[in-house]
Amino acid sequence: METQPVRVGKISAPAPQLEKPSSGFNSAPQILQRAAMKRVTYQDIVAEISPQINECFPWDVAEKMDSGADILFLDVRENQEYDTMHIEGSLHVPRGILETAVEWDHEETEPELVKARDKQIVVVCRSGSRSVFAAFTLMQMGFEHVTSLKTGLRGWNEFDLPLVDMEGNQVDPELGDKYFANKLLDYQRKPKD
Repeated sequence: METQPVRVGKISAPAPQLEKPSSGFNSAPQILQRAAMKRVTYQDIVAEISPQINECFPWDVAEKMDSGADILFLDVRENQEYDTMHIEGSLHVPRGILETAVEWDHEETEPELVKARDKQIVVVCRSGSRSVFAAFTLMQMGFEHVTSLKTGLRGWNEFDLPLVDMEGNQVDPELGDKYFANKLLDYQRKPKD
């Protein structure tokens, strides 16, 4: 049985030859075949998708807001991240439920977002990577005016634009700097060997 390469944008890898398992979830041949596929990193995927979406910097958004533009901020971070600090009035939909939140008839349906297909949406996350994926997904699902905030809320805070906590209190930019600082732990770093 001949197979075609698996392709995601410009990134491709040979299609795995999978045998039907006799029992269980994964047979040994399937696992071995998957290991033969070329590994694509998170950064590779972000780099592939980024040219296909619109991105803007915090100062671009500030300028639009000053001119009276009606912008829906869509925050795709996790619940605890959003609760800690966010853009006042932003709509919170974690990236993990985005596809069902933008359509009717799902437990995760977010009516404001479903109705926003023609509205200017700025997607935000911590550093600007998750928002790339979310913006790409929204565009695929028919949203026409979607932009990802390059630098994310980290850059938003560095540009001294306002953030609020879960009670609506203004967050001090210095506290934001500490919160958004890279907290990569030693055990999360790639081994040197």
